[in-house]
Amino acid sequence: MLKLRLAALFVASLAAAPALAARCGGDFNSFLASMSTEAEGAGVSQEVISQAFGGLQEDQAVLAFDRRQRYTFNKSFEQYVSTRVGTGRINGGRAMLQRNAALLSRIEQRFGVPRQILVAIWGLETDFGRGDMGRQPVIRTLATLAHDCRRSELFQGELLAALQIVQRGDLPLREMIGAGAGEIGQTQFLPSSYIKYGVDFDGDGRVDLRHSVPDVLASTANLLHTNGFKMGAPYGEGSENFEAMREWNHAEIYRKTIAYFADQLVGR
Repeated sequence: MLKLRLAALFVASLAAAPALAARCGGDFNSFLASMSTEAEGAGVSQEVISQAFGGLQEDQAVLAFDRRQRYTFNKSFEQYVSTRVGTGRINGGRAMLQRNAALLSRIEQRFGVPRQILVAIWGLETDFGRGDMGRQPVIRTLATLAHDCRRSELFQGELLAALQIVQRGDLPLREMIGAGAGEIGQTQFLPSSYIKYGVDFDGDGRVDLRHSVPDVLASTANLLHTNGFKMGAPYGEGSENFEAMREWNHAEIYRKTIAYFADQLVGR
């Protein structure tokens, strides 16, 4: 999934990146000082900034991994789907549909996104929250990528969003752990999407996309709903709903896999 997510980032970087002032490259500590100023201007407290940036160093392994990525996808749909949607995952998804039936009904009523799409995304991203959600400190990863000049403005925006997640009290700094481009939680939200689409659906006063299944599934539904997904309409390739899923992932092969998995979950 990470390669596909990075490909979407690469495609979207110029259009989605905010205009930020910190200069990439050069001394890393000077860069962090500039980002501290940006963060304060965005409402992040000096306490949070100091905790997040104190002693922070650039992670060369993050840069090496980023350099190895290919921004193309050269498998056929049949090859890809065979590695992602097998009998075990389908059975696991059907069990999750049953276990979370009441919750999914409430989410469908509020956001108009069918349960099988949500469970398919959940399963593909982190095996319904049971798989790997990433092991990298999000702030360090994003600061490293933001300091690098390849997609600096894009990742500066993600770094600010990550600090805002901590500032809001959604996750403590110690739990800001994610994947190779800073994705967080059971459906792997980038920090900017966490801020934009996150929903406190369990009513505990914070958006927790690492531990709260209601928040995870409702936030995923909110992202799709906000981008035009319509309940009861087709979601296969060429449909308006298929295009609405583009905000989730630009790669057509991944969206086709979501649709295929969703159909398998409901016996189509």
